[in-house]
Amino acid sequence: MWIVAGHTDTRKGFDGLAAMIQAALAANPFRDHVFVFRGKRGDILKVLWFDGQGLMLLARRLERGRFVWPQATSGSASLTLAQLSMLLATPQTPAR
Repeated sequence: MWIVAGHTDTRKGFDGLAAMIQAALAANPFRDHVFVFRGKRGDILKVLWFDGQGLMLLARRLERGRFVWPQATSGSASLTLAQLSMLLATPQTPAR
């Protein structure tokens, strides 16, 4: 699993995200990898995964709070399944 650093235009779909993986990360999106992207505001995550038959695109939008994300602005970092679960389950809520 790979987390894509920085923010991504969340209007991108299958083809746009796959092209971004190829161009920016020099990786093949059609391998058994999972790529995780975060929108600019931090309230949307998209996950692109090739399961051997086709691409799957998952999205999660928070009504409140933001997803915690690395400070890096480019590149990628690998994640374990446990780290991905924590990333998806624990949004950072703003102070009131």
